Amino acid sequence: MSDYSIFIGTVGNGLQVSRDRGRSWRATPVGGLEGNVRALAVYPDDPHRLLAGSDATGIYRSDDNGTTWEKLDSPMEGMEIWAIDVDPEDPDRIYVGTRPDGFRSVDGGGTWEALPMGVDRSAMLYPPRTTKILVDPNDSRTIWAGTEVNGVYRSGDGGETWRRLPDIGPSPWHQDNHCLAIRNGDRRAIYVTGPEGLATSVDDGETWRIEALPPVRDEKGDVFSTGERVPDHAYCRGMIIKPDDPDTMFIGTGNTIPGEVGGIQRTRDGGETWEYVSLPVLPNSVVYWLGTHPETPDVIAAASIFGYVYLSEDGGETWTKPRREFGHVRAVAVTPS
Repeated sequence: MSDYSIFIGTVGNGLQVSRDRGRSWRATPVGGLEGNVRALAVYPDDPHRLLAGSDATGIYRSDDNGTTWEKLDSPMEGMEIWAIDVDPEDPDRIYVGTRPDGFRSVDGGGTWEALPMGVDRSAMLYPPRTTKILVDPNDSRTIWAGTEVNGVYRSGDGGETWRRLPDIGPSPWHQDNHCLAIRNGDRRAIYVTGPEGLATSVDDGETWRIEALPPVRDEKGDVFSTGERVPDHAYCRGMIIKPDDPDTMFIGTGNTIPGEVGGIQRTRDGGETWEYVSLPVLPNSVVYWLGTHPETPDVIAAASIFGYVYLSEDGGETWTKPRREFGHVRAVAVTPS
C-alpha cells in the first residue's frame, strides 16, 4: 500500500492532516486553530495541489500536499464556503459554492467573479447553501451545482449562465441536495443525495428517479428509531464513486441530521443493490463526507459529523477507526504522499 495523506476539515478546529494512517494529526493554518473548513478540493492534474475554504478567511492553496498554505485574495472572506472544484482541462478555472450561489476564477485564483445562479429567494431555507459544485468530466463547460434546499442547477457555458433543473420530487425536501456525483461512460448518470434517499438522472437532470436506501441500524441490528415511528429509509449525505470502478459507490447515511447513528452503504452493481459495510464502531451521527483519490483508489476515508473517522485500505472491504476524534467534521480528502 502506497503512503497517503488524510485531510479533515472541521467546524471549530480548522483543517487537520495525518501522514501516518490516522495515528497522529497536525493542525494547518487554514482557518486558524478554531476556524471552520467545510470544503476541500484536490487538483486533477496534480495530486499534491489542494484548495481549502474557510468561513472566516476565504480560500487557501497548497502546492506541497498540505505542508504549507497560501491564502488567496478573494471576495469570499467572511462567507460560508461549502464546495470547491477545479476544471480538469484547465486548472486555472476554479469554481466555489458559497451561501448562496458561488464564485468562479479563470486565472488560478488571481481574480474572482460571482456566479449568476439566481437562487430562488422564496426557497424554504434562504439563503440556500451550494453544497456541491462539480465540473462535468464529459464536458468541462458544463458545471453542476446542488443546493440546500433549492434543487440542482446546471451551466452549459462554464458558469456564464445557469438554469435550475426540474424538481427532483414533489416535496421541498426532494430539493434538499447534499452531494452530487457523475458516472461517465457507457451508462452515464447524475446522482444526488438528500434526506429522501438517492436521486438518479440518466437524461442530464431533466427527469429523476428517487430511491430510498435502507435505514440505519443499531448495534443489535435493529432499525434505529428515536420515537414511535420506525424509519423506512436512510438520510443520505456524502457520496463517492470508486475512481477505478464506476459500478462501486459509497454513500454516508444516518437516521437524520446530525443524527444519533450513521453508516456507510455500498453498491457494487451500479446501484442495483445496496449493503451496509461493516464498521468497527457504530457511527455516532450521520456519516457526513467521504474521500478517495484516483492514484490510491483503494484508500477511502470517511467521517461522521460528530468526529469519528473511518479508514479503508482495501476498497471498502474492511475498515478501521483511528483513535483520534474531532468535533464537527465537514470535509474529507485523500492524497497520495
